[in-house]
Order: sequence, then C-alpha cells, then structure tokens
Amino acid sequence: MKTNHSIKKRTVLYLILFAFIFSTNAFAQQTVKASDIMRDIKMGKTVSYDNVTISGILDMTFMNEKLPDLPKRKKWWKNGSSNSVKEQIESSVSFTNCTFKDNVYAYYHDEDSGYTFVANFENNVKFTNCTFKGEALFKYSNFERDADFSGSKFSAKTTFKYAKFNRNVSFESTIFDEDAIFKYSQFRDGVSFNNAKFKDDLDIKYTQVNGKFDITNMTVADNIDSKYTKINGKNFNKYLLDNRD
Repeated sequence: MKTNHSIKKRTVLYLILFAFIFSTNAFAQQTVKASDIMRDIKMGKTVSYDNVTISGILDMTFMNEKLPDLPKRKKWWKNGSSNSVKEQIESSVSFTNCTFKDNVYAYYHDEDSGYTFVANFENNVKFTNCTFKGEALFKYSNFERDADFSGSKFSAKTTFKYAKFNRNVSFESTIFDEDAIFKYSQFRDGVSFNNAKFKDDLDIKYTQVNGKFDITNMTVADNIDSKYTKINGKNFNKYLLDNRD
C-alpha cells in the first residue's frame, strides 16, 4: 500500500510540474517583441496577431533605421526639400485583443533632425479590442483601405490629426482616456463612432466627412471642438439638427 501511495504521490507531482511548465510556456508565447513585428512589416509579410502582448516600441515609420542616411537639417532646409519621410506599408496589419505595453508610432517628429516620419497603409488595418497603454500616433497617416479600431482603448496620448481615410473606418465602442485629436482628418467613405466614449476633449476641428457619420450613443465628457467641421457639406451643429431623432 505504501508503494502504491508513493507512486500516486509522484504521479500527482509530475502532473503538477507538467502543468506548471506548460502554463509558463503558454504565457511566454503570449508576449511578442515589437521588433519582430517590425521585421515582418519591413519584409512585406502579412501581420496578424490575436490575444498577445506586444512589448517594446512599435515604430512603423522605421525612423531609427532611416535617420543615419538622411541629410542633416541644414542641407534639406537650405535646398527647400521636404522634411517628411514616408514609409509605405504594403502588407495588411491585423491585431485583435492585443495589448501594446509601449508606444505605437505611425508618426513621429524628431526634434533633433527636424524630420517628420510617417507610415501610410496600402492595405487593411485592424486594431480591434486592443489596449494601447502608451502613445498611439497616426498623424498624417493615409489609410488606403478599411481601417478598424473598434472596441479598442487608448489609455494615453493619441492623434489622428491630418489622417486620411479613403475607405470605411470604425471607431465603434472605442474608449479614449485622454484628448482625442482628429483635427484636419478626412473620412472619404464614412466613419462610425457608435458607442464611442471620449473621457476628455474631442477635437474634430476642420475635419471633413463624406458618407455615413454614425455617432449613435457617442459620449464626450468634456468639450467638442467642431469649428469648420464639415459633414457631407454641412457644419457639425447643422448636421446634428438635421439628423436628430
């Protein structure tokens, strides 16, 4: 009986150890380095992640890679050249239920060099039910196809200022903890802010929307700056009056 008891005890211990090792490996597999994602983007691979945590800065402009080969500030300024450096991302990008621990850049202005780095997206872009714990900057980005940010939470600074959306885009059920900036943004085929929650200010000054503009159950805690905003040719307040229930 003692022998059988010892065997059973060892078996239980082995099972516990196996479960611990398995759970540890599973946890490790859930964390992905931003540098690995950037490598795949650079190679033109389709990027698709579900239920992972991304560690490190995800810089889709590849600023650090480009800076050493760029002329110094004095040269481009003197020659009247543009300080804008663009990265055309050809592959589709998809993140679902992911957490970005650090900053996500599709835009970055480098004060030292004076250059502005921008990432444009030629294929579908999807950040659904994601959490951005750091900055999420998409200023000046051009979205050629569908863009889906529905259900995501932006915990820190975020901006889509000057961004151009050429196809339908969704910010449905998205949460913005800080100021949300869509100033000068262009939505050429509609946009949904259905059930979106803005916990601070919403800046849509000079924003232009063509197509469906869904703001059903959208809430803004503080101010909405809608000066010069055009919704299908109408100013923001006129649009609200004409489309109220």
